[in-house]
Amino acid sequence: MFVGVCKVTLRAEWVSSLKEKRMVVKSLVSKMKNKFNISVSEVDFQDFHKTIVIGFSCVSGEKVHSERIIQSVLDFVELNTDAYISDVWWDIY
Repeated sequence: MFVGVCKVTLRAEWVSSLKEKRMVVKSLVSKMKNKFNISVSEVDFQDFHKTIVIGFSCVSGEKVHSERIIQSVLDFVELNTDAYISDVWWDIY
């Protein structure tokens, strides 16, 4: 069994309030959950309105499959939000 974990930091310069940020995060997290079979949540910087940190994980029987899932999710995030990815950390256990 292999567990892939990833933390993605995004910058949303146009966001002007925490309420607006929550709408962006909720939409993105919902889309990620629906498209992929992953666990996903906002994990850090909840009180900063321009920074979004989302963590997600997947479980697979093959390491390569876990890596493919993580890369597919990162590509999806990049294409489905106006925020830009400023940092990515991931590992397979």
